[in-house]
Parts: sequence; structure tokens; C-alpha cells
Amino acid sequence: MYQIIDGKKISQEIRDELREKAAALKEQGKTFTLAVIQVGNDPASSVYVNNKKNACAYVGIESLVYQRKEDTSQEELLELIGELNENPQVGGILVQLPLPEHIDSDRVLMAISPDKDVDGFHPVNVGNVSIGRPGFVSCTPAGVIQLLKRSGIAIEGKECVVLGRSNIVGKPMAMLLLRENGTVTVCHSRTKNLKEITRRADILVVAVGKPKFVTADYVKEGAVVIDVGIHRNADNKLCGDVDFDSVAPHTSAITPVPGGVGPMTVAMLMYNCVEGRSV
Repeated sequence: MYQIIDGKKISQEIRDELREKAAALKEQGKTFTLAVIQVGNDPASSVYVNNKKNACAYVGIESLVYQRKEDTSQEELLELIGELNENPQVGGILVQLPLPEHIDSDRVLMAISPDKDVDGFHPVNVGNVSIGRPGFVSCTPAGVIQLLKRSGIAIEGKECVVLGRSNIVGKPMAMLLLRENGTVTVCHSRTKNLKEITRRADILVVAVGKPKFVTADYVKEGAVVIDVGIHRNADNKLCGDVDFDSVAPHTSAITPVPGGVGPMTVAMLMYNCVEGRSV
């Protein structure tokens, strides 16, 4: 029987730990304020922003939400980020994505000080991860590592395959698995003999952005499968990049969608806020 990796439970454990740490830091006079910027009124973005605000309240750190209109110019947004970079009361800055089409997301993310980049997207922090220096780590990949460790799944010496090479998940995921002494292969849309490679994986992390793309014939018997994807199917139900029903019986452990990787992203954002520049 396979193990279902419970992201809700593990993320709650992390939040509770951080709540205690934040309270202890506050007694020492150390506080943290997270500034969250949202441009426009995209419903999904509003939900995510509200989740982050609630997480801050639970853990015990301050949050400031800057809501800007859809037609806010790039210059106005960059000016706001510049002000927050200079504000000593603000410890972290997060710009909720996606941004409107007239705004260059890369330029905006580059404008955030690496010392306040709690999302871990700035090239300085990405580079620090790749060479093992201290810096903020991208929240979703960091969450995957915590899911594995807290579920008793060893990474060292294991054959790890990451399916997807995005800057937000795939690439940093590979770096973190390497840092844990996994043997890592990254696959993508141009990979030949894809199933042969994924079937070698002791740990398969799927972040391909296609609903139910990975079926049982992609998975080695007894593998651990981590599904980073999230979509809505024809019945408007949430599903992942993995066809859970066909794949799960062939695994030793698997994350569900929802309730797997998703809750970990906000938990690790809180980790970055409380723990600061962690390795």
C-alpha cells in the first residue's frame, strides 16, 4: 500500500513551529513585516494574497498589502518597490504574479532587493542556491524537500528525475535535490525517450504544467512521486500533472492534488520570513 504524503498536515506542523519561533523573536524585540503587492483584481491572485495575509497573522508577523489598479504603470510599480526596498520596517517584498501584460515581470522581480526577496526569484538568490551559499530559496521547491524529509523519505543516493525546467520550480528543484546528495536528471519538452528516463527515478518530481500528463507507464514500481501541478478538469475538479488514480498503486509514496505540494508553498514563504536567509 502506498503512502499519501499529506501536505496539509506537514505545512501546519511548519506553521506551528514558525509561530513559536516568531513569538520568541518578538520577545527579543525582533519583528518582521512582509509587503505584498497585487496589481489588478484577478480572482485567483486575490485568493493567494488573502492566504498569505492569513498565514502571516497565524504565524505572528506583520503584513502590508498594496493593492494597485490594473492600469498601474510599470514605472509606478517600480517606484513602490524602490520605496519598500529602502523601508527598514519591511523585511520582505512579494509581488503577486501574474502581472498585467503591459508590465515586464522579469524587470519587476529584478527590482526587489535580494535581501528582501522572500519568494527566492531574484537571480542573486537563484545563483546562491546553485553554489550552496546562503540565500532565500524558492518556496515551492523548498516545500517539496520538506515533504520528503518529514515523510521519512531519504534523498541521498537516490535517482531523482525532475520533469519540467521552469525557473520557478524545475531548475531550483534540481539544485535542491543535488544539495541533498540526490543524483538528478532534468527532463523537458525536448527530452527523447522520456518514459525510459522517468522510469529510472526513485523520486519523480513532476512540474510539467499539463493535466494528468504522467500515467503509470512513466513510473517505476515503488517510486516516490511528487506532483507540483494544479489544474481544473472538465468537471471543474482540481487535478495535477499526474494521473493519480493510475499512478498511485505503483508508488511507495505520492502527493495528492489538492492537499500535497500546494499548502507547502505558503508555509515555506513563512519560513523565509521568520528564518531569514537560510541555507
